[in-house]
Amino acid sequence: MDIIDARKLPASAKEEKRRTAVKLWKKSDSIAEIARTLDVSSQAVQNWINAIKAGGFKALAAKRLGRPEGVNRRLTPEQEKKLQKQITDKQPDQLKLDYVLWTRKAVMEQIEHECGIKMPIRTVGDYLKRWGFTPQKPAKRAYEQNPKAVKKWLEEDYPNIKRRAKREDAEIYWGDETGIRSDCQHERGYTPKGKTPIVRLNAKRASLNMISAVTNQGTVRLQIYEGSMDADRLIDFLKRLIKTAVRKVYLILDNLRVHHARVVKAWLADHEDEIEVFYLPSYSPE
Repeated sequence: MDIIDARKLPASAKEEKRRTAVKLWKKSDSIAEIARTLDVSSQAVQNWINAIKAGGFKALAAKRLGRPEGVNRRLTPEQEKKLQKQITDKQPDQLKLDYVLWTRKAVMEQIEHECGIKMPIRTVGDYLKRWGFTPQKPAKRAYEQNPKAVKKWLEEDYPNIKRRAKREDAEIYWGDETGIRSDCQHERGYTPKGKTPIVRLNAKRASLNMISAVTNQGTVRLQIYEGSMDADRLIDFLKRLIKTAVRKVYLILDNLRVHHARVVKAWLADHEDEIEVFYLPSYSPE
């Protein structure tokens, strides 16, 4: 019989063998018999029985191996908690640091400023990972955006639009314009260092624009056009939109100037039984 070294077993397996050993011991099996049944040493069985005699069934529970959590850390729990709150609630420049975003270097400088500890940047990364912080590409927000107006629109205005749409059996569309150009190039490519890649383009640039509207269910209506958007093109799109719609249209648009044109508003007033337009808060493309 191959005797297993119980010390090398996983924690869960140890706990299971301990519980089995106690059950057999309570049935009056001898230590030697229990050891043979479980393929462990008699000393291991004796240790388990001694443990339950001293500490009860709690002594059978699997214990976390290694150093206790928090041992040998340079920051105290209070310091960690304070730093996490600062990183979550503030931007570096608000704490007089010369950074726009929280990088490992920015956090390293804040630790030195706040706690008087010079910490290696790699250790800073370990702390950030332990705290659940990950490097992420920032979302862009316009300085002119009014957060209170956005919050009000999301929590009050849009829910009211949804309620009205349900009451009037209307369908909500989200509208916007976009465009493409033949010389647009966003993709990156690998080349030897110092040798910028070249993309050959036709000298005559071509462009194409589109206005579209999509429902919450994913139904899309679109129109392709050349040139810039103006009131006549917008009205033409609105006519086509209500022509193909089986219900009243609630259209949500941003604040492009042409969306507020007098002629557009006059046309909407004449067709209010078929379509109504609502506007997003200013500077809120997201």
